[in-house]
Amino acid sequence: MSQREAGVRRGPRRRADSRFVVAALLPAWIFLAVLIGYPLVKVLIDGFSYSNLVNPSVSGFAGTRNYSDVFADPHFTGALKNSVIWTVGSVLGEYMLGLGSAVLLNRRLKGRGIFRMLTFIPWLVPIIVAGMTWEWMLNPDFGIINSLLVRVGICDSPVNFLGSPSWAMPTVVFVNIWRSFPYYTITFLAALQAIPPELKEAAQIDGASAWRSFWSVTFPQLRSPSLIIVFMHLIWTAVNFDFIWVMTQGGPNYATMTLPLLIYRYSMQDFNVGMASALSTVMLLGTSVIFVVYYRLRRNLSEEIVG
Repeated sequence: MSQREAGVRRGPRRRADSRFVVAALLPAWIFLAVLIGYPLVKVLIDGFSYSNLVNPSVSGFAGTRNYSDVFADPHFTGALKNSVIWTVGSVLGEYMLGLGSAVLLNRRLKGRGIFRMLTFIPWLVPIIVAGMTWEWMLNPDFGIINSLLVRVGICDSPVNFLGSPSWAMPTVVFVNIWRSFPYYTITFLAALQAIPPELKEAAQIDGASAWRSFWSVTFPQLRSPSLIIVFMHLIWTAVNFDFIWVMTQGGPNYATMTLPLLIYRYSMQDFNVGMASALSTVMLLGTSVIFVVYYRLRRNLSEEIVG
């Protein structure tokens, strides 16, 4: 059989295979289009339109009016600042605590399995349950945290952690770190166990201290998982709504108001879908920039490893 005849016979089979692939993936494409595509396009359109949840007569093309109204909102700057503090503070704390706990749990310790199990418990607690539990524990009247602080003499009187503008944001960041750091621990622990022991043995033979061995041998092996988990949590934390809403609802006096909560306020309290969509689009652009930075760093890291 000539190559031309074989190519002619393979042609219909390839077309049939292509049709089968398209038919198999079509339900998934439709699902993604309905679940993600349509809402995304709707938000982009509403950002340039007058739209109100309870007043259908409010309609029409708004141009950039919604965006100018968002930027002119006196609470926008504070919400942007709080979002940066919330995101950077949470991710930085989660990274440091997750890396430290992973290094400790990777050592040969007595009862290591029990410590690993206890470390993972906060990640298993649902956000709503964790937020409500901490809100109860931090209550200045009957919370166990204030009771312990007063009894041991650290505080003279109970501290209203969630009701004080100066304490509210550090408190919700701390609680978020407590709940999310086990995810980092799991990731780094898996990466640490994948490091060849020969590298550590070579460092010990060369006389490197434990600290030097960690920074020169162990930490470079964690660059790839660090890059992935940090940028993934930057986006997750930046768009997080439920944790702060459960604990403070953006208060007191907008001290914990972030951009996702401001979007909720525009849409569900002011019923201004146009401004909510405009701010959502701004956040989409911001998270897209984070993704682009991640992609470039990831590509450079991959080229460095391959090279």
